[in-house]
Amino acid sequence: MKLCKLTCDTILARALEAASKMDCAMSIAICDAGGHLLQFCRMDGAFVGSADIAMRKANTSAMFNAPSGVLGELVRKKALTGFELSNDGLMLFGGGLPIRIDGELIGAIGVSGGSAEQDVDVATEALEVLQ
Repeated sequence: MKLCKLTCDTILARALEAASKMDCAMSIAICDAGGHLLQFCRMDGAFVGSADIAMRKANTSAMFNAPSGVLGELVRKKALTGFELSNDGLMLFGGGLPIRIDGELIGAIGVSGGSAEQDVDVATEALEVLQ
């Protein structure tokens, strides 16, 4: 299965709704299983730098089929110095989540603009539309 535009639109709409409820301007990126950007939005007022961070969180989660924050914890625990420099730069804190259907990785979402916890909350709520 692949992510289609309609599914990306639905995920993005839910993420924007969740961020708005938090009163937090965020950047949201959705990529395919290969880490290629499919959809992106930077909300009015979101930090310019959050755009790159959201895309890298999504890419990190897709490339390693794991939440970006969990991968970051592993890298810090195992002292994998320089790991974040691989693959043109990874983001190893919360806000990136893999998108799976029936256990199959089909893409990832990356959210940036709030705290790492807020970013994870928005990404998690966005993916609830797939359940």
